[in-house]
Amino acid sequence: MTHPPIRSYVLRQGRFSPAQQRAYTELMPRLGVPFRAAPLDFLAVFGRSAPVVVEIGSGMGETTTRIAAQNPETDYLAIEVHAPGVGSLLRRVEEEGLTNVRVIQHDAVEVLRDMIAQGSLSAIHVFFPDPWPKKRHHKRRLVQPAFAALAAARLVRGGRLHVATDWQEYAQQVLAVLGETPGLRNTAGDFAPRPPWRPETKFERRGRNLGHGVWDVLFEKE
Repeated sequence: MTHPPIRSYVLRQGRFSPAQQRAYTELMPRLGVPFRAAPLDFLAVFGRSAPVVVEIGSGMGETTTRIAAQNPETDYLAIEVHAPGVGSLLRRVEEEGLTNVRVIQHDAVEVLRDMIAQGSLSAIHVFFPDPWPKKRHHKRRLVQPAFAALAAARLVRGGRLHVATDWQEYAQQVLAVLGETPGLRNTAGDFAPRPPWRPETKFERRGRNLGHGVWDVLFEKE
């Protein structure tokens, strides 16, 4: 008997706002990339040859669109499972007039495994993944040895895997897991300072105001 894979997320029945629904309906056919188990042709997807960054768990799209707007020379592939978040991201992309963002609404591990060629990404961003704080749920956390090895294989030499979390115990786990992953090198020796290019979200600012910490972990493919 085979067991279904352990997911790092739970699909919530979130409600679309009218703006999110419109953006999802109108823009997903143009900016969405359907999941299929075959390597993507980034030239066909983005219409140009450029460095590609994968954003895992783009949420409502605030961070992804701000980074993409600041780096028009780079293409961004956002992966998000929740439809209202996808709609929000697409609305922001439209409002900003961005041409360097595409989205896949699917499980990120399966996308990396089945759709991304080895050595093809300049960076992978995992910002504020679900920490699954209860010990019995730690197996659901995204950053595990198998994921780290998969992510490392998809990066070009010099490509970066960047994880940020506001859950200190999870941050320690991420630091340990990536530190034991062959082919990855910690760029900071320990936790990294928040790079100025990573936008501070409203969620993060609220946490800082409450005295919560945020930890950045930044590794590079050797």
